[in-house]
Amino acid sequence: VQLVESGGGEVHAGDSLQLSCTASGLSIANGNIRWARKAPGKGPEYVSSANSGGRFTISRDNAKNTVSLQMDVLKPEDTADYYCAADRSYQHILAGRADYWGQGTQVTVSS
Repeated sequence: VQLVESGGGEVHAGDSLQLSCTASGLSIANGNIRWARKAPGKGPEYVSSANSGGRFTISRDNAKNTVSLQMDVLKPEDTADYYCAADRSYQHILAGRADYWGQGTQVTVSS
C-alpha cells in the first residue's frame, strides 16, 4: 500500500490550498481514508470540516482512488505537515486508527 500526498506549499493567511493523496494497493472507495496533520511541537491530529470550523473540505474520487483536502481561509496555526492515512477497515478509521500513512506534505501559512 502506498499513499502519496501532493499540493503543499507556502501561503499567506486567508489563502486557500488543495492537497491531494493518491492511494495504490488499497481501495479507498468506502471512505477508509482520512487526513491528519502534525504541527511543530504538537501531537498529530485528524483534520475534518468539523474541527476546522468548516474551512476544510474533504472529497474523494473513487475512480482515481484519490482524496483531496481543500483548505480555505488558512491561518498560521494551520502550519503543519499534512498526511493522508488509510486502513483496510472503515471501522478502524472511525476509531481513529490507520495502518497506512503517506510521507506527508508541508503546509506553511504566514501571517
